[in-house]
Amino acid sequence: MKEITWSEFEQVELRVGTIVEVEDFPEARKPAYKLKIDLGPFGIKQSSARITTFYGKADLKGKQVICVINFPKKQIGPFVSEVLTTGFILESGDVVLAVPERTVPNGTKLA
Repeated sequence: MKEITWSEFEQVELRVGTIVEVEDFPEARKPAYKLKIDLGPFGIKQSSARITTFYGKADLKGKQVICVINFPKKQIGPFVSEVLTTGFILESGDVVLAVPERTVPNGTKLA
């Protein structure tokens, strides 16, 4: 594991947002959803997330998630992912979302 400095960590923009729209992503190589996430002052951004094992579309709408908002956009097939939705990858490859313990304003920075 590579150690990073506090200064390097501070450069990562981890912000909370609320999922406002969820669509299937049949073109993805692995099962995934297309998410639209309201990040408050940063606008509504889209993200692809491989979270279909533990989450149905109805479970996700209105859920707050933690996103990295300052990575470059990533082309995933016909879709452009603007932010990285964070989660914990289990040995099975399935993902459990990283979420705030309480509701916080969209766009709030994780410190």
